[in-house]
Amino acid sequence: MATTTAPSVAYGYKEMRTLTQKYSVTALIIAGSFHLLGMGAYYGIGKLMEEDEPVYSVRIMKYSDLGPPPSIQNSQTAPAVSVEAPTAKPTVGTPVPVPDAEINPEQTIATQEEMSSTAPIGEGDGGGPVEIEQDIRIEEDGPPPDFVPVEKQPQPLPGNNPSPVYPEIARRAGVEGTVWVKIWVDKEGNPKKAQVLKSDAELFNQPAIDAAMKWKFTPAIMNNGPVSVWVSIPFKFRLNAGR
Repeated sequence: MATTTAPSVAYGYKEMRTLTQKYSVTALIIAGSFHLLGMGAYYGIGKLMEEDEPVYSVRIMKYSDLGPPPSIQNSQTAPAVSVEAPTAKPTVGTPVPVPDAEINPEQTIATQEEMSSTAPIGEGDGGGPVEIEQDIRIEEDGPPPDFVPVEKQPQPLPGNNPSPVYPEIARRAGVEGTVWVKIWVDKEGNPKKAQVLKSDAELFNQPAIDAAMKWKFTPAIMNNGPVSVWVSIPFKFRLNAGR
């Protein structure tokens, strides 16, 4: 019986290592080539896209080679306006020659001492100091409000605050009481108006008002000036003044 032997193929571990090294080097070379080609294309396109910087040229010239400067005046001048001349020259301020015979050589200008020694000019036809015949009085604008801030309140003047007259009918009836009177004191300290605020008996109202209008006060002071204010004064009616 005959036997057949299969042909052997030389393929093993050494062959695989040899082929791997061969193809690895080839693949590395190819990959490096593609990488260099891509890098070159990238930088090449960027270089082509760059714009060239402008080049400035400077020319040096002498001032003698320069032409005349341009005119600063406007080429379009305004139209001329004709002004009509006056028919006659003005005579104001024009010196007029005077003969020497008409000039007074003794006429001079008064000095400051002579001017100060002259009498002052007063009002009216003649000279002299001005005299004021009417007294200056402070005008009142009207009654003040109920409350006026003041720095100093008005005070009654001694000897100028008479007592009210006691009504005879109230004396006979033995009636006593107190009347509070509101007095408007003007800027000169005089009473301008009086009115009753509170009264114990109506018989005493008018005597209290009559007495209040005869009082004198020092004016109220505010901001270094007199002001008009309202003050309240009680008038007591007592049969026995010692009580």
